[in-house]
Amino acid sequence: MKEIVCIVCPNGCALNVEQNGETMTVSGNKCKRGEEFAVTEMTKPMRTICSTVKTNRADIPVLPVRVSADIPKDKIFAVMNEINGVTVTEPLRRGDIVIKNVLGLGVDVIATSDVLSINQGEMI
Repeated sequence: MKEIVCIVCPNGCALNVEQNGETMTVSGNKCKRGEEFAVTEMTKPMRTICSTVKTNRADIPVLPVRVSADIPKDKIFAVMNEINGVTVTEPLRRGDIVIKNVLGLGVDVIATSDVLSINQGEMI
């Protein structure tokens, strides 16, 4: 049996996962999402990334970004290497793609702020 804490919602349920061959039994979850999380966590753990990329603007040296969908947990460091290698040189708005299809995972790295679209205090 494996014990894990669900991170899907604020409840933070203590889950017990027991695997018998191909079948997994999950207990301790207060909702269906907890069961789904436990099975995914045991078979193919996924995570999200929120970070920043460099910009070429002295007044705004970094831009907050995130991945557009969960990525495999074992790809976190490789994706972060890609993110750390980027310098944004153009105005971007929230949701604009910074890195398309990062590492061929089918996930984009996107801007999470409109801060670079601000030009001398006005939106452009």
